Amino acid sequence: MNENKTAKKIILTVIIAIIISAVVFALLFFFGVLHFNNPDPNEYPIVGVDVSHYQGDIDWETLSAQNIDFAFIKATEGSSLIDPCFMKNWSAAAKTKIRIGAYHFFSFESSGEQQAALFSDTVESVDEMLPPVIDVEYYGRFKTKADVNLPEIKNKLRLIVDILTEEYGVKPILYCDEKTYADIIKDDFSDCDLWYRSVYTSVPSGIEWTFWQYSSRHVLKGYSGKELYIDMNVFAGTKEDFYSYP
Repeated sequence: MNENKTAKKIILTVIIAIIISAVVFALLFFFGVLHFNNPDPNEYPIVGVDVSHYQGDIDWETLSAQNIDFAFIKATEGSSLIDPCFMKNWSAAAKTKIRIGAYHFFSFESSGEQQAALFSDTVESVDEMLPPVIDVEYYGRFKTKADVNLPEIKNKLRLIVDILTEEYGVKPILYCDEKTYADIIKDDFSDCDLWYRSVYTSVPSGIEWTFWQYSSRHVLKGYSGKELYIDMNVFAGTKEDFYSYP
């Protein structure tokens, strides 16, 4: 009888320990302390963030002082939306030591010409500016390739790529995740560098990327928006490669 009681106590103790460990892990993950990906800083010494109005008012001196080398800042979306914090972010970030770039959220519903015009009318070139980024994601009612006309979407994206290349003198970077890479980008846009989102695992082998968004749940100092977290990214190269890129 005593042996049975002892065994039950041990089992109960183990179960409680597992539950407590799971809760602690969940809390550390929630508050941005633990992460699924932790790129080796020796292999990827160049680290950056991407931001939008969700980060609210940003103190760029404070943010850039946290070993941040670059920032991609949301500028535009579709054919008419300008991020309400873009102008302030662009001006303030340009005064820091970091390299900056601007990104456009690609709309499946607007023409390529209109989207390219909005971006180029909004984003003024600055010294050491990173190439423009076109953020290609499924959104809203467009959840899979079955929800879009792929040839039409690729034509719109190609128009934006070509117009922005002419406008800024450099090929845009294409931001994508697993789905949009496979459906839209892989076979038709090998001329553009990739910024690949993979926040739970490393980028799949065989995919050649230039920037990797490895986390969407970091917490840094220097911003006060409704979004607690900030996205983290690394560059696929050395410091020398980065400062001579593209």
